Amino acid sequence: MKLISNVDKLGTAGLFLTAIFSPCCFPLFAFVASALGLGSFELFGGWTMWIFQAMVLISVAGLYISYRKHHCTYPLLVAIPSGLLIFYAYHFNDNANWTYFLYTGMFGLFIATIWNYKRNKMHGTCDTCTVYNGKIVELHSTITCPHCGYQKDEMMPTNACQYFYDCENCKQVLKPKPGDCCVYCSYGTVKCPPIQAGENCC
Repeated sequence: MKLISNVDKLGTAGLFLTAIFSPCCFPLFAFVASALGLGSFELFGGWTMWIFQAMVLISVAGLYISYRKHHCTYPLLVAIPSGLLIFYAYHFNDNANWTYFLYTGMFGLFIATIWNYKRNKMHGTCDTCTVYNGKIVELHSTITCPHCGYQKDEMMPTNACQYFYDCENCKQVLKPKPGDCCVYCSYGTVKCPPIQAGENCC
């Protein structure tokens, strides 16, 4: 699932690479292409702008996926207008300066991607995390049976504590240790969501 967490970065990197390798369509990046010895080389030919627009959509989609995890709207609020600005510049702006709108949108997506990266670092990018009472919590926990040592990966519920747990291997019914609210707090590698969120119990 690591690829899903990096969709926005792949999209943004893709649109900049498309621009660099298409100096005729993006003259601002012509000096980079020249430095790479590409001159007026068009990597994608007549498909350049279609691929570029696809990369814009991938970048915005990736930022939305990240928003669903960390619930920080700021990168998305920068990305959506930037993406719309790119499409407006290419499809609806007949002004001679339409490329300025295009570049502004590109760098807006770049800023949104960097911002999103920092938010993901701050809140974590695990695929088994969720928001519980306003805090990011991990739902994945590995339970180890104290009787036979059997281990199993489980996804913890967020709507109730699990007081009983049946071991698949030895068929023993596990109960929390004294002072613990659930079997995950007693035998899991990660404590239950309420405890992670700083609450006393379920």
